[in-house]
Amino acid sequence: MRRSMYVVMAATLVCSLAAGAGAQKLYGRGRVVTPASSIERPGDAGVRAHTHLRMFEPEDGRPFVGPPFSGYGYETPQSIACVYGLVTKKTGCNPNNVTAIPTGGNRAIGIVDAYHYPTALVDLQKFSTQFGLKAPVLQVVFASGVKPPQDPSGGWELEEALDLQWAHAMAPAAKLILVEAASNSLADLLQAEQVASNLVSAAGGGQVTNSWGSSEFAGETAYDTNFTTAGIVYFASSGDSPGPSYPSSSPNVVSAGGTTISRNPTTLNFLYETPWQSAGDGISAFEPRPHYQDAIQTIVGTKRGTPDLSFDANPETGVWVYTTTPISGQTGWFIVGGTSLSSPALAGIVNVSAKKLASTDAELTLIYGGIGNATFFNDITSGICGPYAGYATATGWDLCTGVGSPKGKLGK
Repeated sequence: MRRSMYVVMAATLVCSLAAGAGAQKLYGRGRVVTPASSIERPGDAGVRAHTHLRMFEPEDGRPFVGPPFSGYGYETPQSIACVYGLVTKKTGCNPNNVTAIPTGGNRAIGIVDAYHYPTALVDLQKFSTQFGLKAPVLQVVFASGVKPPQDPSGGWELEEALDLQWAHAMAPAAKLILVEAASNSLADLLQAEQVASNLVSAAGGGQVTNSWGSSEFAGETAYDTNFTTAGIVYFASSGDSPGPSYPSSSPNVVSAGGTTISRNPTTLNFLYETPWQSAGDGISAFEPRPHYQDAIQTIVGTKRGTPDLSFDANPETGVWVYTTTPISGQTGWFIVGGTSLSSPALAGIVNVSAKKLASTDAELTLIYGGIGNATFFNDITSGICGPYAGYATATGWDLCTGVGSPKGKLGK
């Protein structure tokens, strides 16, 4: 089972804010709830994909909804841009006092998801206004030519909200093209992949991001050609449980892994970055090692290793997402994490790099050529991950975070 979204709240939080005590830092207790869209059932591998969403429901049963509140350490576009050096650094990168807004972007970012998200534009506009981002340019396309149904659980719609808002957060000037598949079947999603590829190619090239996946399966290599349109760099979430996921394991996508951004609980200042232990990772059972991983063959052997590049994904250090399409009957602001965040955000960061590379192969050749370069990447060297917590970070590339997390706009 893959996981990628929590909604975090304390009942006392809303009461305290109403009383004007918004700067208090309160922490709630509760339980993790998995939407139906995130459950991988027997027989799904290679047939149906799932989102990487989970919700944290507080003890009184009410989710965290409402506008973003001050005094909390959840990530904003400004704080993430500060942590990853996309704007001028400010000590601590505190979400409550960093103000430098991410800018830039070119051409297009295609986003492939299942089912219909009816409030995509208005929610994206609300998110952009909240954080002072450039007004979005969004095109919504039905892959089959017919408007898909909505996901009854709301999970896929929340996935689309996350993907749109955080691709835009990292590349505000890029055109967004949301392509909605008729269902979460792999056949429908790959049809949508081709539609997205054609549209991004027609827009002059760019990136296509996929925040969904399936456990690996025999015969997956036959689908790898779906991620080879010239002029496009493809991204896929590495998954939200130890082990590799498809299409993240395809050599034709950038495998987007997950980290934890740690903050001082009192000051909310950035401390350090470690692996997110639930992120997908590992060595493919089916995909051969691509040439760009030749330098790490002592780690991966003859097979493709994942992830390639990582981004904040721990739901407990998650980001703000806004939706008015209900998820479990609730709307408003949610705290979201998981590698579903990593894929669109990294696609946005590569978009603003303005390299305009012609393929995923060219992008990954560039990334792997920068292993250990402190100008390009935050090399994460402390922490463990993987099945039975059996992988450890190391200098350079490792199975927990790949080459590390982004640092600035160069080398990617």
